[in-house]
Amino acid sequence: MSSNYYDHLHHLRRTIPAVSASEAAELAAQGAVMLDVREPEETELGTVPDAVLVPLALVEHDVQADIPHTDTPIVVYCAHGIRSLFGAETLRNLGYTNVVSLEGGFETWRHAGLPWQPPQQLTAVQTERYARHLRIPEIGIAGQQRLLQSSVLMIGAGGLGSPASFYLAAAGVGTIGIIDDDVVDLSNLQRQILHRTTDIGTPKVESARQTISSLNPDVEVQVYQQRLTEANIREIFAGYDLVVDGSDSFETRYIVNDTCVELGIPQVHGSIFRFDGQVTTFDPRRAESPCYRCLFPSPPPPELAPNCAVAGVLGVLPGVIGTIQATEAIKFLLGIGESLVGRLLMYDALEMTFRTLKIRRDDACPTCGR
Repeated sequence: MSSNYYDHLHHLRRTIPAVSASEAAELAAQGAVMLDVREPEETELGTVPDAVLVPLALVEHDVQADIPHTDTPIVVYCAHGIRSLFGAETLRNLGYTNVVSLEGGFETWRHAGLPWQPPQQLTAVQTERYARHLRIPEIGIAGQQRLLQSSVLMIGAGGLGSPASFYLAAAGVGTIGIIDDDVVDLSNLQRQILHRTTDIGTPKVESARQTISSLNPDVEVQVYQQRLTEANIREIFAGYDLVVDGSDSFETRYIVNDTCVELGIPQVHGSIFRFDGQVTTFDPRRAESPCYRCLFPSPPPPELAPNCAVAGVLGVLPGVIGTIQATEAIKFLLGIGESLVGRLLMYDALEMTFRTLKIRRDDACPTCGR
């Protein structure tokens, strides 16, 4: 390595406070966040309980989603106490004011006899089922375990909810909640892939439960055969890590948005119209994230925004948009990649084009404005 690297490392050792394992444990007991900046394959060897896992290369982009407040006490650690110094430097550059590095890293913590979580294990069947995930460095065993321990609430078991929940289940998301008060109709089967001809007349949530359970028995499916309202939404949303909105009414979209902002739950929004679709992600934990009301302050007149039953929809279009929603959800749960926060992805099936528009938080927004 170049002398510049060692000079910079020497500078960090002089300027970044370092704490011993016992001091780090005391800070954690007082509420400090333990931030693990190792790579996913390293965290498979064990982690500090309740640590936030963000690889060093992603700290600048992803840490604010997990640690939104810059005055939060943070103990950064890696394997041996080198990369944590660079991680702490990045946090300081982002405005975090109370950051220290664990001297000696995770190995020092473990050898000090402090609590740690042993390597995570999958069953032989799970290892085979998720084999292609396990070969991806950004996922691996730790990421797959994270998916299995995650929970997503799907709003609707229709055009968007079908592919989104189907792929989330295939990926091994451990708990999937589905809310829908409708029953399967013959006209649904042109696009709603969770349901079969034999399901006609069956509540959509029950048909969805059967399809998902037959696909992946690892997944617990919680169903809510009711319409989402102001009266029941907070009780239903409680405890979920993420909401995926596949609803087709502005009334539902607004109460979903307002409740997600209120409870601090991220949501992946999708919508479709004939040959067009759009997807974005809202994360109320991030200061720069807009919400649905920033994008659509008020609903358009009904004649300008008819639902699929009135306007029609290309049958494969929900598959494209719902799969993108599932992709966004999986990335969020794993803490990898760039999300669509602050961006609206628009798809035109006739032209076969994608384009992205920037969307900004509205300081005057009645839901999320400052």
